[in-house]
Amino acid sequence: MMNLDSDELLRAKLNAETGRLGWKELERHFARGAVIKVAPGVDLVDAALAIARDDKATIETWLAAGRISRASSEDAIDWHGRDALFWAVVTAPWVLAQEIAEEM
Repeated sequence: MMNLDSDELLRAKLNAETGRLGWKELERHFARGAVIKVAPGVDLVDAALAIARDDKATIETWLAAGRISRASSEDAIDWHGRDALFWAVVTAPWVLAQEIAEEM
């Protein structure tokens, strides 16, 4: 049997727990201040892994670059108005959400 290291196991666990979520389901997490917005182009599982590992250097770099951020009231108003759809994963106490781009 292959011996996977803890990062590989955590990555597999997070990947398996990733799912689609509509704004109505995400809204209650936003109300408790627990939503982290993940920018398009950022791997959602990579972001969740960095947060789960408490990788401060990576998190600070991504925050400064706008790759991840706390969801704002403006985000919530926009998402509500469009009933946005997301890929999401929980890294307690956070819910990381990446909006699914509308297909043309």
